[in-house]
Amino acid sequence: MSAAWLERAALHYLERYSASTEMLRRTLARRVQKRARARGEDSEGFADLVTATVARAVSAGLVDDARFADTRLATLRRRGTSSRGVSAKLAAKGVPREVVEAAMRAERDAMPDGAAEAIDVQAAQAYAKRRRLGPHRRPDQRAAHRDRDLAALARAGFSYDLARRVVDGDGDPPM
Repeated sequence: MSAAWLERAALHYLERYSASTEMLRRTLARRVQKRARARGEDSEGFADLVTATVARAVSAGLVDDARFADTRLATLRRRGTSSRGVSAKLAAKGVPREVVEAAMRAERDAMPDGAAEAIDVQAAQAYAKRRRLGPHRRPDQRAAHRDRDLAALARAGFSYDLARRVVDGDGDPPM
C-alpha cells in the first residue's frame, strides 16, 4: 500500500459519493484493513497514511463538512426528517455537532421572518405524505389508524402537538 494507492482509493470514493471528513477516514481505514488482512500485514502502520490522505482531500476542497451538512440537510428535509432526526443522522455520518448546528441555524435564517417553525411542519407533512399517514390514508381507515400514525410521527422525532396537527389535518400544511 502506498500513498498513491490510497489517494486513488479516496478519489474513486469521492467521485461516487458525497462524504464528510469522518466518512472518508472510515472508508479509507476499512480499505486499508481489508488489503492488509489479505496480505497478512498490520493495518495499524498505515493510520498516518490515511490521516495524511484525508488531510490532503480536505485541503484540496474535495471534502467539506459544512457543504456536506448543508446538502444532506436539504435532502433529509425534503424526505420529511425532523430536526432531531437530522441531527442524529448527520452525527452518525461523523459531522461535528457545531457544523450541524451551524447548518440548521443557516436553514432557519434563510426562512422569512416568523416562518422558522414552518421547517418542522413542512418536514412532518412530507413524512406523512411519503408514509401515507393521517390525511394521506384512505378516508375509511383514518380513524382506525390514528394512534398508529401519531406513533410513527413521534418515532420520527416530531412533537406530539405537531404530529396531532398533521394526522388530524386535511393534508395542507398545518400552521
